Amino acid sequence: MSPSSTTNHEVREKRIAAASGKYCGSLGAWIIKIALLSILDAIAVYGVMTAIAHGSALMAVGIAAIAVIVTVIYLPPNRMLPAKYLAPGIIFMLIFSVGVMAYTIYVGFTNYGDGHNGSRDDAIAAIQRNNQERVPNAPVYHSSVAEKDGKLALVVVDPGTRRVQAGTPDQPLKPVKGAELNSLGTIKDLPGYRLLPFSEVSQRSNEISQLQVPVSKDSSARYIRTTTGSQAFEFTSTMTYNKAAGTMTDNKGTVYKDNGRGNFVSASGKALEPGWKVTVGFSNFKKALTDHEVRGPFLRVTAWTFAFAVLSVLTTFALGLALALLFNDTTMRGQKIYRILMLLPYAFPGFLSALVWSGMFNQQFGFINQVLLGGASVPWLTDPWIAKAAVLIVNLWLGFPYMFIVSTDALQSIPADILEASRIDGASTWRTFTKIKLPLLMVPLAPLLISSFAFGFNNLVLIYMLTLGGPRFTDTSLDVGATDILISMVYKVAFSGAGRDYGLASAFSVIIFIIVGVISWLGFRQTKSLEEIN
Repeated sequence: MSPSSTTNHEVREKRIAAASGKYCGSLGAWIIKIALLSILDAIAVYGVMTAIAHGSALMAVGIAAIAVIVTVIYLPPNRMLPAKYLAPGIIFMLIFSVGVMAYTIYVGFTNYGDGHNGSRDDAIAAIQRNNQERVPNAPVYHSSVAEKDGKLALVVVDPGTRRVQAGTPDQPLKPVKGAELNSLGTIKDLPGYRLLPFSEVSQRSNEISQLQVPVSKDSSARYIRTTTGSQAFEFTSTMTYNKAAGTMTDNKGTVYKDNGRGNFVSASGKALEPGWKVTVGFSNFKKALTDHEVRGPFLRVTAWTFAFAVLSVLTTFALGLALALLFNDTTMRGQKIYRILMLLPYAFPGFLSALVWSGMFNQQFGFINQVLLGGASVPWLTDPWIAKAAVLIVNLWLGFPYMFIVSTDALQSIPADILEASRIDGASTWRTFTKIKLPLLMVPLAPLLISSFAFGFNNLVLIYMLTLGGPRFTDTSLDVGATDILISMVYKVAFSGAGRDYGLASAFSVIIFIIVGVISWLGFRQTKSLEEIN
């Protein structure tokens, strides 16, 4: 065999080996891709089934659509390459941004909140559970309290048949196989359950007294309850639901009808609790703008929010820019050290700084009153106007380092020949700043100032950690105070106080979004004129 034929043979073998390796690699990648898509589709099927079980057809359609789109994009090899890169970001944006916004808007048109959390069926079951009386002449059951899968269960012995049954609040009574009774007729052993000893029953007496077990699936108004753990009694609901008429009737004959707003209400106006979640249209928005209890605090909080956002931007930008101009002199000794010191407030978490300032502002023992003001008693956090000043002071402390950083970067980007030309022309320092430096600084900084203004609308951490929104308004039942801004008011309406009104809080959120969106849009339109400076 000639050397040339040997060389050709070796080349062919290398090509075959390379092609084989490439094929094996492609096959392995294809198998992994199929496996991952299969797992994703299986999760999507489970999500669709769960959404349908909870009556959310729209969510089921959304989950199915996302699964189909992802499969179509990633299954074919070497096709739709741009979509493969864009799909993850778009899907996450739809879920975590657009989806959250859409759900917030939806909740704003409902009565969702305390007393209206679940469905109509949940409300009916809860009303019947909350209104009970002991069945007269009903037998007394020997009982024990047990635990299964981390949940309390009530175990009873039928006095007539001596049949052992067990149930939980979610599962009605059912016979238990293999149960053993002692000579006294009480439960000795129960397979699959852990019987609670007397000491544990005593410790958990409050929890056990709330234990209500349905007698059967067919009867949603009869329950077995115990207070001692050793004896149980049958209770029946005093409320009867008429499915055909859609009404609730108590044992005195009073009829409660669906009022169309998520409650059963009698002719006298008495409403049964809890209610259920329904769509109420623009009622929450109307309440926010017209109800005296809500409108007054809402308008005052809105006015303060605008003032806080504007003053936050102006004060932090003015101080940050002034320090940037001061420390921009390259001939200054220790320039880097001074700049580092200016950034220290920015290095500490904002919520910790707010808590420290809250202690320093204490009227009786605070550092500011006792040390700086020589024992004065200034009500920094209890007087409405002084508390607002305190908020602005702390916000200035927390916000000026950011403005210092961006202003320093913007100053260093100004061409030196422009400043040199202004000096040659005899322009004063002030004229150089107002006519050259400031207009050039506003080109990159204007969008950041608009963003800072929007951040001021949502600066919940500062308000909540420093003043809790106080001092509280005295002319409203809402938990709202003089230093509350819109976002802290929304938080309190949704998550604090006696009644949590998620619908009203979502309506406020939509209003905030519209306000900030319009102002930001107008601001960014105005910044286009600054581009001509370049």
